[in-house]
Amino acid sequence: MYLRREAEKPLKDILAGDKVGIILGARQVGKTTLVEHVLAGQGAVFLNFDVEVDKARFQAAAALAPGDALRSLGSPSVLVIDEAQRLPRASQVIKGWHDAHLPVKFLLLGSSSLNLLDQAAESLTGRNRKLVLPPLLFTEALGAQVWAGAEPSPDHLSRHFASQLRAFLMQRLGFGSYPEVVTGDDPPRLLRELSSDYLWKDVLQTGLVKTPDLIKRLLLLLAHQAGSEVSVNELATQLQMARPTVDRYLDLLVQTFVIFRLPSFSTNPRKEIAKSQKVFFWDTGIRNALLHAFSTDEFRPDIGALWENWVIAEVAKRNALIGSPAELFFWRTRAQSEVDLVVKETNRVRAFEIEWSPRRVSGRAFRDAYGVDVESIQSDNPFAADIFKT
Repeated sequence: MYLRREAEKPLKDILAGDKVGIILGARQVGKTTLVEHVLAGQGAVFLNFDVEVDKARFQAAAALAPGDALRSLGSPSVLVIDEAQRLPRASQVIKGWHDAHLPVKFLLLGSSSLNLLDQAAESLTGRNRKLVLPPLLFTEALGAQVWAGAEPSPDHLSRHFASQLRAFLMQRLGFGSYPEVVTGDDPPRLLRELSSDYLWKDVLQTGLVKTPDLIKRLLLLLAHQAGSEVSVNELATQLQMARPTVDRYLDLLVQTFVIFRLPSFSTNPRKEIAKSQKVFFWDTGIRNALLHAFSTDEFRPDIGALWENWVIAEVAKRNALIGSPAELFFWRTRAQSEVDLVVKETNRVRAFEIEWSPRRVSGRAFRDAYGVDVESIQSDNPFAADIFKT
C-alpha cells in the first residue's frame, strides 16, 4: 500500500530542475518506494549498489564515454542509484555524465550520509539538490486509516473521530512511523528486525565499530535517556569507552539517521546552559524496540519522555522535509528554568513546552529573557507539532 508522501513535491521539483538529486534517509523509510511512485511510466532505470550485479553493471558503464555509458544502461530518462554510498566513486562518475549534458536526470539514494554526502559534496558542488526523507509524518501515516479519509482534515478528525485519533496516536507513540510498520500486521516483529543489526548496517560496514554490541549498548543508554540531557562523559564511563570513541559513535548514529541532537539555546552563557545537548530518536518505535517496551497504554511510566521525543521528532521531520529552514534547540537556565523546544527561524523565535497531560504553561523566564511567549503542545492535539503551517 502506497502512502502519499509530502516529499513528492520537492522530489518533482528536483526532477524538473537541472541538478543531480540526492535523497537521504534511514533504511526502510520508503526512499525507493517514493521514487518508483513518482517516476512510474517515465522510463527510469534503477541500480541498487547493494546488489553486486548492478554495481558491476555501473562500473562497466563508467569505463565508457558518457553517451555510450548511458546507452549501455538502456538510455534511461532518469537513472536512479540506490544505496549509492556503497561505491564512493559513483558521484565522480555521475558528475562526468551530468556535465556531458545528456537528456537524463540522476538520482542518488542513500541510507547513510557517511560517504554519500561527503563524496557528492566534493564531486557535485553546485550540481546537486538534497532531500532528506524521514519516517512518516503523523498526517502521512493517517493515510493508511480508512476512517481518516483520503485528505484528512485535523479539525474534522478531531471533532468526529476523536477516539480513533487517540488510539492511532498511541499506536504511533508505541510503534513509530516506518511505512511497513504503519501498514503491516505485526509491528513488534518488524521493529525487532529493524533494531537488530539492519538499521545500523552502514555504521558496522564502516569498520569504525568492531562489534555490534557496542552500538546496541550505547543505543540502549540513549533510549533510557531520551528527553534528558546527555553527558558524553557519563556515557563513556558507563560503556567503559574513551570519550572520543563515544563522540564518534554518536556522530555515526546521527549520520545514519537513527538519532538526532538537540543543542542548548543560549545567548547568555553566564545564566544559561550553553554546551549541553539532548539526543532523540527519529522514530519512537526504534526507541521502544531497544527497550522492549511496545505498550500503547496511556499510563505507561515513560509516557512523558515518549511524548516529548515523538513531538520533537515530528517537528524535526517536518523541518527536514522543507529544507531545514529552522534550527531546533532546548533551553535551560542555571536556575533550572526550562523550555522543551526552541525553534529559531530567520525572522522569529518560537518556544514550546511539551506536556502529555493538559496544564497551564507559565514560560515566564523565557518570556522575560527573550520577549517570546512559550506555547504548549499537549496530547489532546496530535497535530500541534505541525508548527510550520501556522
